Amino acid sequence: MATAAAPRRTPVEGTRFFLIMALVMALVIVAGFSFNLAMGRSSFAAPWPYHVHGIIFMGWIGLYLAQHATITTGNLALHIRLGKLAYAWIPLMVAAGCMIIVVTARSTGGPFFFSQNEFFISNLAGLLAFGLVAARALRVSRHTGWHRRLMLVAMSMLTGPGLGRLMPMPLLIPYAWTIIVTLSFIFPVIAMIVDWRRDGRVHPAYWWGMGVNVGLFVASMALAYSPPGIALTEWVIAGTPGAERPMAAFLPPGFTM
Repeated sequence: MATAAAPRRTPVEGTRFFLIMALVMALVIVAGFSFNLAMGRSSFAAPWPYHVHGIIFMGWIGLYLAQHATITTGNLALHIRLGKLAYAWIPLMVAAGCMIIVVTARSTGGPFFFSQNEFFISNLAGLLAFGLVAARALRVSRHTGWHRRLMLVAMSMLTGPGLGRLMPMPLLIPYAWTIIVTLSFIFPVIAMIVDWRRDGRVHPAYWWGMGVNVGLFVASMALAYSPPGIALTEWVIAGTPGAERPMAAFLPPGFTM
């Protein structure tokens, strides 16, 4: 009877690739922030909004990895239970992300190797893209092919900060922001190639997810460099320390690598 009552653990077919991709993306993010900490470019002495933001986003990475681990080992019941957390966690991430973007823009003007307008507006658009794609993934959770591919695309959008902390960003001025966002596309592109080689086609979930991702990025850059976009950025940082730096990316006086 005990054997009959034990839960079945049957791994979902094809999960190994998605687990590997989840581990690689998580490693990139953690490595980037760890490298910055080791180099003394950041510290735990940051104001409380940064800690709140960090806890929420690192919590998502843990949840994302746990979801892949549970489905890979066939623990579907736990996978479903943990998945319910995402319905609250995704909006929380978008809210925390918006908060830290505004706080950073007003307190420091953002990283000096990014233009303020693109850091502010395109960053917000990236969060919106993440929220839209991740929410869509939850809505189609019964369709495994769509669900896991959309989640992969959504997770790839969060790798930018990790990638940026591993790159010589000052050397990439004035294209640093565009380069880092474009580099984050590599993870869905790898997944699309895997689909093509295995099935002879790319799953439509990737086209949908990357359509939202790339489309909002292009639109956000156009807005960021338009008069309304620049005016909005100036309005947000007006009267704050962030307004004291140039709008365009720049090298601080005396800066050395």
